[in-house]
This record gives sequence, C-alpha cells and structure tokens, in this order.
Amino acid sequence: MIKKRLKTGIAFIILFVTIVAGGAGIYIYRELSSFVKTPLIKEAPEITFTVLRGQSLKTIAANLEKKGLISDSFYFLVYAKLQRAEKTLKAGEYTLSASKSPEEIFKILIKGQVKLYKITIQEGLTIKKIASLVEKNKMCNKEQFNALCYNSDFIKKLGFDDVPSLEGYLFPDTYFFSRHNTCEDIIIAMVGKFKSVFTPEWEAQADKLHFSIHEVVTLASIIEKETADDSERPLISSVFHNRLKKNMRLQSDPTAIYGLEDFSGKIRKKHIRAETPYNTYRIKGFPPGPIAGPGAASLRAALYPAKTNYLYFVSKDGLTHHFSETYAEHLRAIDLYLRR
Repeated sequence: MIKKRLKTGIAFIILFVTIVAGGAGIYIYRELSSFVKTPLIKEAPEITFTVLRGQSLKTIAANLEKKGLISDSFYFLVYAKLQRAEKTLKAGEYTLSASKSPEEIFKILIKGQVKLYKITIQEGLTIKKIASLVEKNKMCNKEQFNALCYNSDFIKKLGFDDVPSLEGYLFPDTYFFSRHNTCEDIIIAMVGKFKSVFTPEWEAQADKLHFSIHEVVTLASIIEKETADDSERPLISSVFHNRLKKNMRLQSDPTAIYGLEDFSGKIRKKHIRAETPYNTYRIKGFPPGPIAGPGAASLRAALYPAKTNYLYFVSKDGLTHHFSETYAEHLRAIDLYLRR
C-alpha cells in the first residue's frame, strides 16, 4: 500500500514538472517569437555596430543590447543558437538600427552585409597617387599598397608575367570596400576590373597589331595623360601609331616627367633632355611600362587608332590639340598656339 502511494506520488511529481516545464517552454517560445519579430523602437537612427574577428556570439548579443539595438541579449542568443549560427556571424562594420527587428539584425549579421565605403579612382592616376588616396580613405597603408604593387610574387599570382609593376593595371572606377578588406583585397578588385574590361576581342586586336597587352596598356596610359577629351584619343593614338611605323620616337611630354620628384607642373628642356628609361624623347619605341592608369576610352583608342597621316600635335588651349602631318605645319602650329 505504501509502495503504491509512493509510486503515485512520484508519478504526480513527474506530471507536475512536465506540465510546468511545458508551460514554461510555451511561454518562452511565445516570448522568443514576439522578441525576434518586434523592433525595440519604431523609429530610431542608424548606428555603426562592429563585430570583431573571433568575437563570441554571447559577446555580440551583449553588445547589441548595450548599444540599444535589442531589448534582451539572452533571447537573441537563444534565437541564434536555434538557428545554428554560433560561428557564422561575419566580422565587420554594420549599419544597424533599433527600428529593425532582432530577426532582421540577425539576418544582416549572418549574411555579412557590412558597411561599405566608396572610393573613386580617376583615370590617369599613378600607383603612388592611388596608394595615397586609399590611405586617405582609411582603407590601406600606402607603403604596404605600394610594396604589393611592385612585389613580383604577388604580381605573378595575379596572372601577370614579366611585368615590373601593376602600374596601369589598377583600373579607374568607383569601388566599395569594408574596413575589413585588406590591401590585397583592394588591389585584386582593381586588377579584376581591368581584366573584365580588357575583353578577348581586345586581346585579338592587340595580336593583330603585333602588340603585347603590356604594350597596349603602356600606349593607352600615354594617351590618357596627353588628353582629357575622349573624342581626341583616337587621333592622339594615330600619331603614336604612325610614328612607331616610321621608327620615330614617340616624344611624349608625360613620359619625360614620369617618376620625377622635382617636377613643378611645367615641362622644361631639362625634363625633355633627362636620361630616364621612360623618356620617349630619349628612347625609341615604348617605355618599360605604363605611366598611369588608363581608362576604357584610352585602351580602346590604343587598339583602334583613327586612320590619319598625322605625326605631330600641339596643345591649342590646354584641353584640345592641333594635329599636323608635316614638321613645317607643326612649327607653324607651335608659333600660333604656344608662342603667340
């Protein structure tokens, strides 16, 4: 009789615990469901929230509550664990708001929708200037950026052989990077853009001209620095193509000043006479490599020059040029536009 009563008592206790546990479970489930779907505040400003590499889920949840983005770190932690996302939240800077539900915040973190910063690389910039711009935007140390652009092993990994540097291959465009992108990431993105622009059709045209891709980029960089007028680029290109066919020096001012530390902004005789590997007043053919980053218009012009007999050009107004077929005509143009 006593044993029977004991068994009945134990069964009652188990039933009671089960009911209580079940009730608590239902309560927690309802609270959790409400929590993940309900924003803390209906209208709230966006703030920057940072997840560090190696940061635990518990710490991330606590920081979300501390920043006033969610109401309860415990429920966020439980929800994340139920989603089996303990190790899948991405490090980086995020733009979050308390007006987003915890579920929305969780999805942003798990998808790695980090805050991105815009940087625009203009046509005609050198590696040195791009490195300074990248550092100014707090994306990468300029010394490290420069070093990578001249690192032969890194250059080969990017698919370039016998190229002294990445000068000319950091394609001018607008990019978006996070604070967690490395210098390597930034350079790879710029080179990747160049490769996507330089199509197989352009490679075939380079072969047809008997130019290497490196020579095309080199010529395009000179064209880029000679004019800012897209309509003139094929004409400028025709002058250089015609001079190359006649075994004449390219005689481009931008090549004479490339790499000079003492250049003040005005071409002088000492610059033209300087013995440098890039000075096309002193060397025949192409310089060792590009002198800047050419845009698509200059690359296209280098590959598809206008059909002309021009051998000379001179600046008319600092923006456009006068083109000549003969040296005598060129001298008259110099007298008209430069000596007047």
